[in-house]
Amino acid sequence: MTQLDVRPRLHRAWIVAAVAFVALVGAAGFRAAPSVLIDPLHREFGWSTATISGAVSINLILFGLISPFAAALMERLGMRKVVAGALLLVSAGSGLTVFMTETWQLLLLWGVCVGTGTGAMALAFVATITSRWFVAKQGLVSGVLTAAGAAGQLVFLPLVAHLAEDSGWRTASMTVSIAALAVVPLVLLALRDNPADVGTTAYGADPLDPPPVSATADRTAMRAITVLRSAARTRTFWLLAGGFAICGASTNGLIGTHFVPAAHDHGMPPTTAAGLLALVGVFDVAGTILSGWLTDKVNPRVLLAVYYSLRGASLLVLPHLFAATTEPPMWAFIVFYGLDWVATVPPTVALCRRAFGADGPIVFGWVFASHQVGAAIAALGAGLTRDHHGSYDLAWYVAGGLCAIAAVMSMLVPPPRNS
Repeated sequence: MTQLDVRPRLHRAWIVAAVAFVALVGAAGFRAAPSVLIDPLHREFGWSTATISGAVSINLILFGLISPFAAALMERLGMRKVVAGALLLVSAGSGLTVFMTETWQLLLLWGVCVGTGTGAMALAFVATITSRWFVAKQGLVSGVLTAAGAAGQLVFLPLVAHLAEDSGWRTASMTVSIAALAVVPLVLLALRDNPADVGTTAYGADPLDPPPVSATADRTAMRAITVLRSAARTRTFWLLAGGFAICGASTNGLIGTHFVPAAHDHGMPPTTAAGLLALVGVFDVAGTILSGWLTDKVNPRVLLAVYYSLRGASLLVLPHLFAATTEPPMWAFIVFYGLDWVATVPPTVALCRRAFGADGPIVFGWVFASHQVGAAIAALGAGLTRDHHGSYDLAWYVAGGLCAIAAVMSMLVPPPRNS
């Protein structure tokens, strides 16, 4: 055997996936911060819950709306440049918040800058990685990368809560800023755009097959619009987008933003509530990876219907579980809800890929944009509910009912033509 016959045991695709995982963890740090910084910001500046939630809403909307354009931009400039630039923007937006004194600065930095930066590394990035670098194990890889967001929450949320409690929210913001910045060198050194760039093929691909060709030569932001126009003519797109909007409303927008202040309303210390939310992230990692594995084996439409139904039931019970201390029923909710948190992503990515082919990553970017619009509406709506009614109960009940609708919509998604 000659030197040229030697093959590395670890396929380069797994290295790229690992770097993408770390980048997504870095981006997730600041997304975990809002729920534990609402009360500190309210105490220092006197801003209402609705005002601070408004900044979260801008963040969530941009996090989604930037995603499809970022997917198209990755085709033009490459994933490495786009992801590195996004991490720098997240770091700047987070770090500069320590100087803010007015609400417009909160909206600009926390909302616009961080929302844009994290949006460039949203789940369309996951879809791009899996489409370019993997033929086999696509569902599993999408599950693992999606779990990176939960891992970021797991790593950062208890730390941010303790820093905000012990050293102030400015120290917490700077910590997140430094963490995001630290990921940039790794992205520049190890992330690559296509298997051909390093003389290999996608994992599971036949070496004799030609490399995949983009659906169109138009590699600008206009491609994102063109793909949307085409996808919007199909029932599949609107059913997936509608269901995913409810997904965002019932996770990032509601639980992710308001669980900690809601628990604090019932006498639970913010650090304890943040620890529970981080524990959701622990089980989310397991649930999302399991969901990715199941997506390769089970009808994704059925998976989505089951996930939404179980989530809705748990949200209807949640208002009765809050207390000053953590009782067994709350522990059960944390485990159950954590397993379901973003388990919806792998089957949704799979349905986009099967229905829209090479345009799947960009279509998923738009579907994910609807997810974030739903999250933004829920974040603001729950804040207004708390300000006007003195509790979050109505928000939990509405979200539970919407999840039942999402389950029905998932089953109505047409099967792929070749199934």
